[in-house]
Amino acid sequence: MRTARADRGAVRTDPARGVAGGFEAPLWRSVSVFRVVSLGYAAVLIAQNSGKYQYQAGGWAVLAVMAGWTAYAVYAYRDPARPTWLLLIADLAIAAVCLLSTTWVETTDRLRHGTPTLSTAWVVGAVLAWAVSGGKRRGVLAAVVIGVAGISVPGLAGLGFKPTPTTFNGIVLVFMAGVVVGHVAKLGIDAEARLAQAIELEAATRERERLARRIHDSVLQVLTLVQRRGGELGGEAAELGRLAGEQEAALRALMRVPDHLAGSADPSGETDLRGLLQGYSSMTVTVSAPATPVRLPGRTAKEIQAAVGAALDNVERHCGSRARAWVLIEDAGETITVSIRDDGPGIPQGRPAEAEADGRLGIAQSIRGRIRDLGGTVTISSAPGDGTEIEMSVPAG
Repeated sequence: MRTARADRGAVRTDPARGVAGGFEAPLWRSVSVFRVVSLGYAAVLIAQNSGKYQYQAGGWAVLAVMAGWTAYAVYAYRDPARPTWLLLIADLAIAAVCLLSTTWVETTDRLRHGTPTLSTAWVVGAVLAWAVSGGKRRGVLAAVVIGVAGISVPGLAGLGFKPTPTTFNGIVLVFMAGVVVGHVAKLGIDAEARLAQAIELEAATRERERLARRIHDSVLQVLTLVQRRGGELGGEAAELGRLAGEQEAALRALMRVPDHLAGSADPSGETDLRGLLQGYSSMTVTVSAPATPVRLPGRTAKEIQAAVGAALDNVERHCGSRARAWVLIEDAGETITVSIRDDGPGIPQGRPAEAEADGRLGIAQSIRGRIRDLGGTVTISSAPGDGTEIEMSVPAG
């Protein structure tokens, strides 16, 4: 469901709205039913009033156009993947032309007394198609086009562009249809996308649990044994044991982090920062995060991840591979703060400035530069023997 439509003519290409069928299919069928029913109503009115028209054959000609387009529209909209801009524009244009044809067929006197247009409610079908295809904004746009055409009917007949009560009521109903149906369609499609995402997450969680059991029964036990024996033997074996311990911690962290926290973007284009930073968990790095998602735009989350990675690289480079570090994620609503603290010897006074002057731009560019570009700030607190703390704050928006 996250795959964009393959055909270039498709109106919707975003993943959240790419579900062909499901909730959309019944909506399109409902629009088709409305087209057929409203066509029948228009046919009854044209049959009743054909003898009163200025051009009697004109009413039947317009009805033939509406019938032919209804048949084609029912066929063309039967697949939710079919609606293209060309189809939608043609649908709206034909509806507007059939509405405006009332000026040519009807008499001026009947129009003055508020007689219904030839197309009556049939033109609403095009507005509903636009609303279902793109929500209430598109529905309102289509309603504006039909509304302007409706106001133009008496104007083109020489009666002025002031709408009659019948025309005004029709325009109001068209706008209501565009807004309500568009809003309901968007809510339903978004809900379907979230449901599909939840089902996918549940399946992934079950698979993760199955793999975790197998890993626990084999790989983790071996790594634990290597770590324990390496510590007992000392020397090079101790280093091998330390590496085995780090891999064990990384595997356990991977098993704990659900797929939806692993840095994947949701339909809105945002990313949960927790999943990106949990990947740094190890024997020497502890990551603490809120229980609720920390949503940020994808680019912002990636830049923070890179800055945290640079900070942890500095810890290992200057404090040694055994130095411990703690990463804390705080969500204050409007501001997201990430703190990296280590138990190393601290940074001597003036060392960052000297490093920058010598061309070593690890802190200046990899950390400060990234956060500054995001509109945030970086605060570094350190004293010899007391470790170092880097606090990065960025706007949540």
